[in-house]
Amino acid sequence: MRIISLAVDGIHQASRRGLFQWLASQEANIICLQDLRAQTSELTSNPDFELEGYFSYFFDSPTPHNGVAIYSREVPKAIMYGFGASNAEDMNGRYLQADFEHVSICSLLAPNAAADSKTIASGVEEQELKDHFFRDLLSHLSKISHKRREYVICGNWNIAHRDIDVSDPNSSMGTSGFLSNEQQCLDQLYKNIGYADAFRLYNTDADEFSYWPSGEQDVGPGWRTDLQVVSQGLINRVEYAAIYKAKTFSSHSSVIIDYDLENL
Repeated sequence: MRIISLAVDGIHQASRRGLFQWLASQEANIICLQDLRAQTSELTSNPDFELEGYFSYFFDSPTPHNGVAIYSREVPKAIMYGFGASNAEDMNGRYLQADFEHVSICSLLAPNAAADSKTIASGVEEQELKDHFFRDLLSHLSKISHKRREYVICGNWNIAHRDIDVSDPNSSMGTSGFLSNEQQCLDQLYKNIGYADAFRLYNTDADEFSYWPSGEQDVGPGWRTDLQVVSQGLINRVEYAAIYKAKTFSSHSSVIIDYDLENL
C-alpha cells in the first residue's frame, strides 16, 4: 500500500504546476494533501481537482486558509472531521480522518507560529495556540492508541524533531518548529505513547528535507516537517520511504511511503 502526503501551499497553484497529472501516475492507494487554501465547494465542483479512480474528501476552514484532503481508492467506512481539540482549532481545516476496516488515515495540518509575525505579542499568541493544539493532539493520539485499529497520521506537523531534520540546527535553535518543548512533544509521542516516524524507520540520512521556507527547493535552509506517523502495529510494515524532489509543486516535497499491507 502506497501513501503520498504533501502540503501544497494552495491547491490551485499546485494544480497549475501539474500536481494532479503527477499524482495520477503514482499508483498510490491513499493521497493526503494539506494547506489547500480553498473552500470545499470550490473543489467538489471543479473537475481539475478530481483523480480518476479515487474518492475525494475535503475539510476546509471558515476562511480560505488551511484545509486538508484525502483521496482514496477505497470508500472509507467513516469520515471524521477534527479530533475534539478543547479550543476547536482542529476544526479550522486541520484534521481529517478516513476510517477503513482495520486502519485509519489522517491528514493533518498543524498550526504554524510564523517567524514573520507582525508583533512579538502576535508571535507569542500563535505559539501558545500551536502548543495548545499539540497538547490536545497528543492526548487524542494516546487515547486512540488503545483501540483495536492502526493509524497513519500524514501531514505538515510544523516541527523538526532532531538536528538531522534541519540543515542548520544552530541557527534554527529557538525558532518555532525547532523549540525544545516541540521536540519533547514528539519524544513523548514516539517514546511514551508508542507511535513512530515512518520515514525514519527506513531512512536515517541527515540530508533529507521536505520543506524550504524560501519557497524554492534547496534554496536556503531545509527542514523535515512533513511526516507520516504510524501506530505501533505498523512499525514493522514500512517497506520503502522517500521524499520526492524530482518535481515540486510547493515549498514542500511529497513524502512517499510504501507499507506491507494488503487491505486497509
